[in-house]
Amino acid sequence: MKIAIGSDHGGYGLKNELVAYLKKEKYEVDDLGTHSKESCDYPLIGFDVAETVGSGRADRGILICKTGVGMAIIANKVHGVRAAACYDEDMAKSAREHNGCNVIVFAASYSGFKEALKMLKVWLTTEPLGDRHERRVKQIKDIEAKLRGNKR
Repeated sequence: MKIAIGSDHGGYGLKNELVAYLKKEKYEVDDLGTHSKESCDYPLIGFDVAETVGSGRADRGILICKTGVGMAIIANKVHGVRAAACYDEDMAKSAREHNGCNVIVFAASYSGFKEALKMLKVWLTTEPLGDRHERRVKQIKDIEAKLRGNKR
């Protein structure tokens, strides 16, 4: 599985810890920045990760900022992306099972490495449930296509 990952300066440390874990576990990782603690603009990095997932160049994405909110907002602007800011394992599991989320967003100010790792492991190993949830995800995709002027 190929995973695109990115953070702003507020999530830089957590991103590096997660990258090390993912590589140790033999995931293919595309680290799209930031590459220092120097202040940067989260929308640009969040867009790069989301666009990489939305275009199919990565299977899933991970974004990190201080609260998780900004990165989730920008990621959900990208066609084909369903991003969820998660704060515990139950949210991470539900985001995959019910919404087929392909981007998880962590809040570095609220989740340390141990908590983020627990959520990440659940999210990586959980599959969408199907049935009524699949129908709803299809509705999301249809609305997204309608907004783009495309038909499915």
